[in-house]
Order: sequence, then C-alpha cells, then structure tokens
Amino acid sequence: MKVLFFSTANSDSSAMAKALLQYHGANNYDVYSADIMPNKVDDLTLLAIEQFGLPTDGLCATHIDDIASDYFDVVIALDNNAANACDGRIKSRHFLTWDIEKPRDRSGSNALEKTLQALNERITLFLCEQDQQYSSSISPTTFYKALADEIRLKTLLIIAIEKEVCVCELMIALDEQSQPKVSRHLAQLKKVGILSDRKYQQWVFYSINPMLPKWMKQTITSTVVNEPIFIEQELARLTAMGDRPTRISNCCN
Repeated sequence: MKVLFFSTANSDSSAMAKALLQYHGANNYDVYSADIMPNKVDDLTLLAIEQFGLPTDGLCATHIDDIASDYFDVVIALDNNAANACDGRIKSRHFLTWDIEKPRDRSGSNALEKTLQALNERITLFLCEQDQQYSSSISPTTFYKALADEIRLKTLLIIAIEKEVCVCELMIALDEQSQPKVSRHLAQLKKVGILSDRKYQQWVFYSINPMLPKWMKQTITSTVVNEPIFIEQELARLTAMGDRPTRISNCCN
C-alpha cells in the first residue's frame, strides 16, 4: 500500500509519521512524506525518533510538486491546513485528515516526544483499521471461489514463488496464448483483494496483497509446499526465459 503523509511547513511531523509507519507496517507499506514548503528535518527531531527506537535513514520531506504525478492508495494530511492545501493536488484512492498538533505548537517540555507518541497511537489505530478492513472484505467463500479456477490457482502459486510477475510472464508460464484471458483472471484476483499491482515503465507487475489475512497467505504457501508438481512445468517455462531484466525485455517488447 502506497501511503503519503502530507504537511505544510511541518516536515518534522511528516518525518516522524513516515518512520513510524515504516516500522510498524513491517514492509507492507511504501511510505512517502511531502510538504508545500519542505524544510530539513531538525536534528533534535531525528534524535527523538532514534530514541524512540526507529531508524532515521532517508527521512526528509519531498516538495509536493515532485510527487504531483504519482498515485497513492492513501494520502494523510497531518492537520487541517495541510488538508486544505493538498485538496485536489495529489491523486489518491483515500484521503484522510489527522489533526495532530505540531511540535512547535505544543506547550511545556518534551514537545517532540509528545508528537511522536500522538502519531504512534494514531498509526497503530490506522493499522488495526486496515487489518480489520481486509480481514472482513475478503470472505472465506470469496477466497476459495477465487482458488477454484485452475488458471487463477496456478497464478497465485507462481506469484507466491516469484514474488511478482507481469502478464506476459504468466502467459509463458501457463502456456496460454490469450493475453486478455490471463489479464481477466488477474483483474478478478485484484478485484477481490487477493492481488496488488504496481506499474513500472510500460509494465504492470502483480504480487500477493501484503494486507491479505495471514491464514489466506498460509493456504497459498501450503499448497506450494505440499503440491510442487502442480506447477512444476509452469516454473520450468519461467526458468527457461532467463532472469530479469532479460526475461522482461524478451517477452514484453
């Protein structure tokens, strides 16, 4: 899931939010931070983040113009002013506003630590909401119906091993000549929430949705481990294509 934290002249808070989601999200989130007036993250902020037990490598705010053409699953404005400034300028599926008090606006001592704690609590709640959303949105019936088709089942098993594949790789692996047919099955798996996709140049790569409930991931993995012969030929065809980027350049141009 691609998430953007957005602020206005408040790069410290967006850097904190980015560090927290990267840590708690366990690599399930591609996290960005942006600002209309980005500034260097203060050294004291970086120190507070480190003392909170989080890495600080690469923490900086990007100017909004630099990501204006990107698409995000979720954009989170960290205060109402940021929400108003960001409205309509960034493409996203969901837009949220968190009214988190800025460190410089907090009275008393430990302003940075208080902001970190407030963001930590909000991000923990956000992750719980995401888990509940995906757990409830894909019913067991929907999941098993998706696996009932041989092409879709083999597609999921191949992706579980390869981590991600494009349509043309699947066509070769499945020995299927119809691209619309393979694309239709991928679209069905994405629609129900089992697959995610990412675009790179002219290619679209599909992977198992990182937010898929754990038991569903384990079902796919268990099938791979216990029935390796089921996709033995498909994997052999992929291997014959070579490794990336040679494999992609040969099949997608």
